[in-house]
Amino acid sequence: MNTGLILLIVGGLLLLSLVASKVGGRLGLPGLLLFLVIGMLAGSDGLGGIAFDNYEVTQFVGLVALAFILFTGGLETQWRTTRPVLWSGISLATLGVVMTTGIVGAAAHWLFNLPWLVAFLLGAIVAPTDASAVFSVLKERALGLKGKIRPLLEFESGINDPTAVVLVIGLTELATHPETPWWSLLGDFGQEMVLGGVIGYVLGRVSVLLINRIRLPLEGLYSVLTVAVVALTYGLTTSVHGSGLLAIYIMGVVLGNSELVHKRSLRHFHEGLTYLLEVGMFLLLGLLVFPKQLPEVAFPALLLAAVLVLVARPVAVYLSLCGVRMPLAHKTMVAWVGLRGAVPVVLATFPLLAGVPGAQVLFDVSFFLVLVSILVQGTSLPFVARWLGVNEPLSGHSPMPLEYTPTGAGRNDFIEITVPMESSFVGRRIMDLGLPSEALIVLICRNEEYLIPHGTTRLHGGDVLQILAAKPFAETVQARLNALP
Repeated sequence: MNTGLILLIVGGLLLLSLVASKVGGRLGLPGLLLFLVIGMLAGSDGLGGIAFDNYEVTQFVGLVALAFILFTGGLETQWRTTRPVLWSGISLATLGVVMTTGIVGAAAHWLFNLPWLVAFLLGAIVAPTDASAVFSVLKERALGLKGKIRPLLEFESGINDPTAVVLVIGLTELATHPETPWWSLLGDFGQEMVLGGVIGYVLGRVSVLLINRIRLPLEGLYSVLTVAVVALTYGLTTSVHGSGLLAIYIMGVVLGNSELVHKRSLRHFHEGLTYLLEVGMFLLLGLLVFPKQLPEVAFPALLLAAVLVLVARPVAVYLSLCGVRMPLAHKTMVAWVGLRGAVPVVLATFPLLAGVPGAQVLFDVSFFLVLVSILVQGTSLPFVARWLGVNEPLSGHSPMPLEYTPTGAGRNDFIEITVPMESSFVGRRIMDLGLPSEALIVLICRNEEYLIPHGTTRLHGGDVLQILAAKPFAETVQARLNALP
């Protein structure tokens, strides 16, 4: 094994993927699509000629990558915006996945002449929306969406993978052991969800205490600590037959919505790690696919993709949200953002490794559907959002460099406030604002320049303020600075 050659290939592919992502953004193409294409070009049927067909490695890498992607998604989930869509997301992640499985399975039975059980297995493989695809494309396109659309999409994509995993593993078991009763799937599903939810929440709370109190000598070691916590949580949950993916996501939500030391640096670390894992996963999946086999399934797979995008996903969304007060245009946007990514391809390795008859067809069709989903839905999101009238400006990242490290006492809060242009306090000196003595303006960002505040400093519209305040006064300060004339 030539270590230098392997590192040369890996480094070259990663660098090429970063350049492709930059170019793809200017061309309006999702980076994930370009990663897949680069992997296919580097594979045995492409220019690179790299032979790779290890499905076990692909499954392992895919599940590990998905665990950290879901953890990062949980860290970035704001509970105050997710709570209103909690039951809607759960409905989409359970009933929606089951309905999509049924509709796509029925179409696959007719299009590919597959046995019913194998056809439903294909439906379960492609049923879940992909967290990495949804998170990545929404960020990449800088797409702001009105109302509850974005938190619902992100929450659904974060929790629907466990449903699909249970369905795929259960249907694979039925296909290889026909004597297994089908209703055993219900018990397995309930056990996976309950254990995953409970363990994820409990270990999330334990992790908050551990991270805040361990007092590591270097800030970078806290990133290592969170990696260890993710691995332990996933391993413990799966060892007791719970959903490790659900546990990881819930733990991420708990950590992301708690006072945590070095939270900003932890988020930055996991954001970079997630991007690396996404690139590596899609490159690996591209290497695994043999493009010469795709034309054999292209026409029926294209029809099945149309059924998935235009029939199964909308029906699942409308029925799952039939009792939810949400504008039709918003539900339609949720239906269109049903992006498929690496998850279906990873799930397709389960029947392959189990020796299910026709499993190679399931793998090739799943990959084809992923290509169509990313190409069609991923590129059209801004146009569809404008057509439905659900797009809005996306709030940017905070320009402030300071990070608040809680001590554990929990008496203070560190808040950021943008002074409205029409605020009644524009033009007034800080000493004349009448802020409580328990609140201190620490830093001002004005026109991309940082200012040290003084009592005589006058506020301008658009100023971003970092304020350290006792918790009871944080909302009071925010309301006062947002006051209109």
